[in-house]
Amino acid sequence: MGKLSAPRLPNVLVLDNGASTIKAGFATRNTDLSDCATIPNCIARSRDRRLYIGRQLESCKDYGSIVFRQPVEKGYIVNWESQKEIWDRILLDNESPLKCDAKSTTLILTEAPNAPTPLQTNVDQMVFEEYEFGAYYRCPASQLIAWNDIGQLFESGASPQHNAAECVLVVDSGYSFTTIMPVINGKPFQASIRRIDVGGKVLTNYLKEMFSIRQLNMMDETYIVNEVKESCCYISNDPKSDLEICKRTKRNDIVKEYVLPDYKTIQKGFLRDKPEGNPFGKDAEQTLVVGNERFMAPELLFHPGDVGYRQAGLPEVIMRSINSVPEEYRPLLLANIVLVGGNAFLRGLKERLYVLPSSFLISTVSSN
Repeated sequence: MGKLSAPRLPNVLVLDNGASTIKAGFATRNTDLSDCATIPNCIARSRDRRLYIGRQLESCKDYGSIVFRQPVEKGYIVNWESQKEIWDRILLDNESPLKCDAKSTTLILTEAPNAPTPLQTNVDQMVFEEYEFGAYYRCPASQLIAWNDIGQLFESGASPQHNAAECVLVVDSGYSFTTIMPVINGKPFQASIRRIDVGGKVLTNYLKEMFSIRQLNMMDETYIVNEVKESCCYISNDPKSDLEICKRTKRNDIVKEYVLPDYKTIQKGFLRDKPEGNPFGKDAEQTLVVGNERFMAPELLFHPGDVGYRQAGLPEVIMRSINSVPEEYRPLLLANIVLVGGNAFLRGLKERLYVLPSSFLISTVSSN
């Protein structure tokens, strides 16, 4: 892991290099959240054969059958040619708000926990030899959470802190996987880090298969199905009960209709209730009926075995991680669970995690 060098450089750039998106911004006393950027970490080609690199994807007018090339697989950078193209647009482009003088900038770069040494070496060489940053620190993204204003997250009324929280259990459910990391005094407790190979990508692929089998062929519509997931999926506190509700022939609050974009009259899909007294998909609109898919796809976080992963679900893995740290830290970690990552936006995740043993004091919060 890289170490900060002296003397301190005038600029600090934080770059969270996620598999789906890059979150980046300068760390200064006056930096506002709006000054930070979220950039697609991909190179995409649309069906009219136009190429989009990173943030250029936002200018695309037709996401139908769009093909992605992503430099990060399973949390690790495996395609440096693509990654460099994307980073160049962020760090070197004159129109980028994050362009900087690398030699006078400290780069804080995130990586997946326990990354293989050869991959870490590749990153180090790229940072120093290609971009020539003056200083550099590489660490798991979850480690940085301990430096957040944890007291404010838990609405405790505590004053803003300038030191790392003593004990935080970070549940980071992102695009490639979900990690559980105890952070004690600002440092990850390596022996207790756990990983579930289910993330947003698995959920989106599951939805693509379900829609393709039951309704329309959506196997080439990754972008659209991902938007369906983000707009309507939630985590149920009682999946069996919700399944029974979906089976009812009468109107219910779970089954919805997603109107697909045609990129002519409808530029962005949207969710709506079942039209009163009318069949789904009437008129010229092409639609998907979303019923039990809304909660059965996110249920994979709790039952990875349903798609072939021989792994325990999220509550069990959280407890295994906590039980592997020294006993004196366990109650503190149980009382300070922070949810981060794209899947933390799934409604109901925080409430579902209260299935952890009730004999412990449990406090969870979503840090979005």
